[in-house]
Amino acid sequence: MSSTIRQPSRSSSPPSAKGSYSFVSLGCPKNLVDSERMLGLLQLDGYTLVPAPAGADFVVVNTCGFIERARDESYATIREMLDMKRSGQIRGVIVSGCLAEREKEKLLETLPEIDHLVGVFGREEVTRVADRLVGHLDEQRTVFRPAPTRPLVDRGRLRITPKHFAFLKISEGCDRLCTFCAIPKMRGKHATKPIEEVVAEARELAADGVRELVIVAQDTTYYGMDLYGEPRLVELLRELEHVEGIDWIRLMYLYPMYLGDDLIEHIARSEKIVPYLDLPLQHINDTMLRRMQRRVDRRSTEELLAKLRDRIDNPALPTPFIVGFPGETDEQFDELSAFVAEQHFERMGVFTYSYEPDTPAARLGEHLPEEVKDSRRERLMQVQQSIAFARNNAQVGRQVEVLLDQPVPDEPGAWIGRTAADAPDVDSVVYVTGKKLRAGKIVRCEIVATSEYDLVGVAVGKPR
Repeated sequence: MSSTIRQPSRSSSPPSAKGSYSFVSLGCPKNLVDSERMLGLLQLDGYTLVPAPAGADFVVVNTCGFIERARDESYATIREMLDMKRSGQIRGVIVSGCLAEREKEKLLETLPEIDHLVGVFGREEVTRVADRLVGHLDEQRTVFRPAPTRPLVDRGRLRITPKHFAFLKISEGCDRLCTFCAIPKMRGKHATKPIEEVVAEARELAADGVRELVIVAQDTTYYGMDLYGEPRLVELLRELEHVEGIDWIRLMYLYPMYLGDDLIEHIARSEKIVPYLDLPLQHINDTMLRRMQRRVDRRSTEELLAKLRDRIDNPALPTPFIVGFPGETDEQFDELSAFVAEQHFERMGVFTYSYEPDTPAARLGEHLPEEVKDSRRERLMQVQQSIAFARNNAQVGRQVEVLLDQPVPDEPGAWIGRTAADAPDVDSVVYVTGKKLRAGKIVRCEIVATSEYDLVGVAVGKPR
C-alpha cells in the first residue's frame, strides 16, 4: 500500500480538547489492521483524527520494514513528517510498526527527532505514548513488547477501508523461516487467533456494513496448528459463512503446503468463498525453492495447481514470484518463464530479490547485479502481460458480478468495481456505467471493452 494520509470511511467522534493527530499507514493489509486498531484506541481515548498533518498535535506513521523498497518509503515518510515538525506545522512524530520493530533504537540513532517508537506488539499503548507527547512528559521514548502467545485482539477498530469491505486478520507471525524473509524477526512465531474471537470480529464488521471479508495472515493455511494441534481453516470458514451480511469471503496468503483436499472441497462447494486463492509460489525451479527453504518442489506445485483447476469452478490463482534470487542462473530463470507461459496465471506479481542483511539468504553466495534482476523482472512481466491481455479480451461479451468500490472522479454515472477475481488494492478493476449504482452494491455487468489490465462493463442487472 502506498504512502498516504488515511481517513476513516465514516465520521469519527466529535472533536475533543485532548489533542488532534493525523495518521499515515504503510505496508500490507496486516499492518493496515494494526493501524485501524490504533486509530480506534486513539478515538476512544478522546483524540481527534484530522485529514492532513499540518496543524495536528502529532502524526503517527505506521511503517513497513519488509524489504528495502518498503523501508525506503517508510524513512521518506518519517523524514517528511520531521520536516513538518521542524517548521512548526506539527508538534510531534510517533513511529510504529514493522520498521520500528525491526530496527528499534537504531531508528532513533538515525532520526533522533522522532518523539516515540512503538513496536508491533506495543500498539495497545499508543494512547499512553500520545499522552506523553501531548503532555510533554519526559518519559521512556520506546515501547516494545515481546510477541504474545496469542494474537492481539483487533476488535474496536476505526476502519479506513471503504465501508463494504474489511481485512480480517486470523493469526500473527510465521513459522516458515524462508531464507529471504524477515517477517518472523518482526512479527514473531505463528500464533492463531481463536475461532470464537475471529467470528466475533467478523460479526462486528458485518454490523458495520462489511459485505466482503478479506482473510489475511502471514500463513493462512497454517491457521490453528499452534492452538488446536492441526489446521482449522475449514472449521473457521464454516463459522464465518454463517455470519449474516457477509456476501464474499476472500482468502489471501495461502501457503501451498497445507492447502489440503478438505479445504479445496470446501471452497469448491461454498456459496460465499470466492474462487480466489492467493498462492505465494515464489519460484518453480527445485534448486531455487530449496535455497529459499520453501519446502515444496515443482512436482507438488504442479499437482496442486492441476487439482485446484479441476475441482474449483473458474478459479483465480494469483501468485507472486521472486527473480534474481542469489545463485539464480539463466537456465533457472528460463524455466520459471516457461512455467508462467504454460500455467496462464489469472493474476501475477514479480518482485526482484531484495537483499535483507539479517536473513539467511544474505549469507548465500552469487548475489546478482541489480540490472540483471531488473531485466529478469521486466522479461517475466512481458510474458504475463500477453497472458493477461488475452484473458481480458476473452471476457468481452460475458456477464460477471461486480462489487462497486467507488465512483470514478469527475465521471457522473461511472464507477470502479471488482470481480471475484480481483482483491482490493492488488488486482485489476472494472469500470462500470449504469443507473442507481453506489459503493458497496453488487451488480451484474456485461463486459464491453478492455483497458490494458482492466475491464469496462455496463450494468445489466439490478444492484443488490
